[in-house]
Amino acid sequence: MDSSDLAAWEVVWNFFRQGGWFMIPILACSLVAVGIVVFKVMTLSKSLIVPKQLGSEVEKIEELLEDGGLNGLQEEFTAGETALARLCSVAFRNAGRTQGEVQEAVQSAAREEIVKMNTGMPALEVVITIAPLLGLLGTASGLVMVFANVGVSADSVKVGQGIATALNTTVAGLAVAVPTVIAHSHFNRKIEMMAVRLEVLLGEVTSACHQHVFLKNK
Repeated sequence: MDSSDLAAWEVVWNFFRQGGWFMIPILACSLVAVGIVVFKVMTLSKSLIVPKQLGSEVEKIEELLEDGGLNGLQEEFTAGETALARLCSVAFRNAGRTQGEVQEAVQSAAREEIVKMNTGMPALEVVITIAPLLGLLGTASGLVMVFANVGVSADSVKVGQGIATALNTTVAGLAVAVPTVIAHSHFNRKIEMMAVRLEVLLGEVTSACHQHVFLKNK
């Protein structure tokens, strides 16, 4: 590690040290946010929710049923490696019931999948809320220190410490909250888009299952 790296680390250390103990929970919030973002990137992959190839095959499921086979789709549904496969499996397990009952079973399973997709999102919302508030608390604490020393004594060191606490905690809180808001918005949009895609595909599956059973029993 050369002198420039040491100087950079010293600047970072001084920034956190001057911010006071409020920097500790703000840093904890940043670690939580980073961990959740990494988790969401891994679990909200399109290949785990609505794979492109499987989605294309599901779109043609009515044609496959009319031709008398699913070309291995049934095995993929049973394996349940993706959210779409698990929901299609629910639809086929209930294929002998009325279309309303099939839709109700699929919707119940879909709500469970949506809950799984939203795992971690409430924690991001908490970070978004409390990180700026912790920064404001640090700001208030720093200002109290400033005004407590102004007029009582000419202790420029304590006044400087108060100003540093006020400014550094505000910057740190916003620095954590802003990217977390961006990440939260991105993941929300991604979940919404995949949920809509699942809804469209499952509508076709339940309709095709009902139509296939009707024609088979006719």
